[in-house]
Amino acid sequence: MAAIQQQKIRIRLKAFDRRLLDTSCDKIVETANRTDATAIGPIPLPTKRKIYCVLRSPHVNKDSREHFETRTHRRLIDIYQPSSKTIDALMKLDLPAGVDIEVKL
Repeated sequence: MAAIQQQKIRIRLKAFDRRLLDTSCDKIVETANRTDATAIGPIPLPTKRKIYCVLRSPHVNKDSREHFETRTHRRLIDIYQPSSKTIDALMKLDLPAGVDIEVKL
């Protein structure tokens, strides 16, 4: 017996601003549910922290340093059984510029 292959769209979202990311996830899930597809998520993935250490003084005083960090928040959304209507609605969806989107079929 051959297994029935299930269609799936996997969407990964990244952003520095958590609130912007959550509103984008809500828009995607609401659009998928409106077009009769099953949306699983948003699943929170681990937040990546990048810390930069910079000397405060341009000349001496190596002991005086300043730390800066960037946090990249990530979310995962799986959409099962997407129709062509679902894909068209997702393509027309207007999301903010601060959110990075990666789509895999």
